Amino acid sequence: MSDDAQTLSSSHVAGAAPRGWREIDGTLRTRLRTADYPAAVELVTRIARVADAADHHPDIDLRYNWVGLLLVSHDVGGLTSRDLQLAGEISRIAEELGAEHDPHVVVAMTIGIDTADADAIRPFWQALTGHEPAKGDPDVLPSPDGQLPQIWFQESAPREVRNRLHLDVYVPHDIAQERVDAAIAAGGRLVTDEFAPAWWVLADADGNEACVCTWQDRRD
Repeated sequence: MSDDAQTLSSSHVAGAAPRGWREIDGTLRTRLRTADYPAAVELVTRIARVADAADHHPDIDLRYNWVGLLLVSHDVGGLTSRDLQLAGEISRIAEELGAEHDPHVVVAMTIGIDTADADAIRPFWQALTGHEPAKGDPDVLPSPDGQLPQIWFQESAPREVRNRLHLDVYVPHDIAQERVDAAIAAGGRLVTDEFAPAWWVLADADGNEACVCTWQDRRD
């Protein structure tokens, strides 16, 4: 396997990624702020050229004065040197055009559903949302268009008291504690930090749970 097809560890990505990029849920992401919409379009146009030249194409979210970018090597199912190289090229273009990185607002979300019988409820969620199972893993329903949250089913004994749905909120590792502290200050409570820094389990005043998640302590 050539180097550009070798998946990289999260710790390697964290040390080698260009400034302004963060690993979020197995992908390399950033957000670039621009002066206005024409500037955002010009930025996307320049990025498209280098992506075509590299034959490696990021997911791009174009808005009025910002551009969201996501990189991953789909053919190997992870991050590779191709992603780091293209991220570097994109950062160079951004600097030339005066666009500024704002990675701290980059977030990914999944919806976790606790169930004792995923086969019984999966068809309902597929019909409702249009999601389809991931290849080789029917308990994961990826977003059909990259815009909706991923849905996944977690095996759990039947229970009546606790909620059965929760959000997994993936954030840059360097703001995770800040996000946890802010959620607690906003009226939440810490359920457990046993699994931190991979994830913290929080709950709101009604007991509805959510996890703040990072790449740390997951694959390394």
